[in-house]
Amino acid sequence: MTVEDSTLRVRVLGAGIIGLTCALELGRRGHRVEVVDPAPGSGASWAAAGMLSPAGEAWHGEADLLRTGRRSADLWPGLAQDLGVPLRPVGTMLVAHDAGDADDLGRLLSLLTDHGEPLERLDPRDARVLEPALARGCAGAALLPRDHSVDPRVVVRALRRRCRVVPAATGPADVTVVATGTTLPPPFAHLVRGVRGEVVRAHCPDPPRRTLRGWVRGTPVYVVPRPDGEVVIGATQSEHAAPPVVTLEGLATLLAAARTLLPGLDRATFAEAVARDRPASVDHRPLVGATHLPEVLLAAGHHRHGVLLAPLTAVLIADQLDGGASEPAWDPRRFDAVHPPTGAWQTAPSRSVPQ
Repeated sequence: MTVEDSTLRVRVLGAGIIGLTCALELGRRGHRVEVVDPAPGSGASWAAAGMLSPAGEAWHGEADLLRTGRRSADLWPGLAQDLGVPLRPVGTMLVAHDAGDADDLGRLLSLLTDHGEPLERLDPRDARVLEPALARGCAGAALLPRDHSVDPRVVVRALRRRCRVVPAATGPADVTVVATGTTLPPPFAHLVRGVRGEVVRAHCPDPPRRTLRGWVRGTPVYVVPRPDGEVVIGATQSEHAAPPVVTLEGLATLLAAARTLLPGLDRATFAEAVARDRPASVDHRPLVGATHLPEVLLAAGHHRHGVLLAPLTAVLIADQLDGGASEPAWDPRRFDAVHPPTGAWQTAPSRSVPQ
């Protein structure tokens, strides 16, 4: 199917990092774009640590996410330069606290080696040379030189300066891109659920030099440094039906694990604790592209990978409108045969986009 001309009126629902990055790319390609969100940037993007870590997030059975994550990570330097935001290109260190954690680390490193990801195995002494703040006596470590980080709050502010964001729709649209995180409108609401994540922010006199991703007695934790001495500590995941809230259990788990890896965090000053829902699909893969409705595209379901996958998502959405290829593993229609869409879309069809 073809569009009537090269310029479309596109409405993007949701002004998180996914929706705003889509809007930026669509505007670059000449479309007239309006982003609708009464509370821009206040969802998962506000809590996200900003790890650009396809290798660090890799796991068995998810080779497609590693592949697409690397594609998207390779787009981030250009996006960061265009927005004028800093990218921290110093890699990520993986750290195992005890022997059981070292087994988890070993399984991940074997997987990454099988997929050709560059890495450097480190003994405890070499790890502390690279990260002097690291606790003595870790059971194993490795450096992922291509896994970096960015500050999502800074990125969202920069994107908002480049995009037209309004609290409510101002007119008709030819195409709607739904990027509303965990709360999708009918008939798509069943495709995404919320998975709560809790994050602690602190200011540390001796922060790590790079992102640390570790295991402490089986508990995963990450510590992401910012240039001003702030550190972001996270990794909790909780399936729940209630609104996301910060819990004492979550905070205690995060702080105990982080302080075990980095004893200097005892001197850090508390800044903030935040809980948000990560938008997860049934198979934990994104929902990006055309739907059964010819005028509606989804950019949703990114779970833990929203910041990482934002630039690739934007390219795929824009390519879809321009008649280009999609990413088959992310096709939102992959669940239609099992759970046929029900309910009415709020906006009547006005113009078909390429399927």
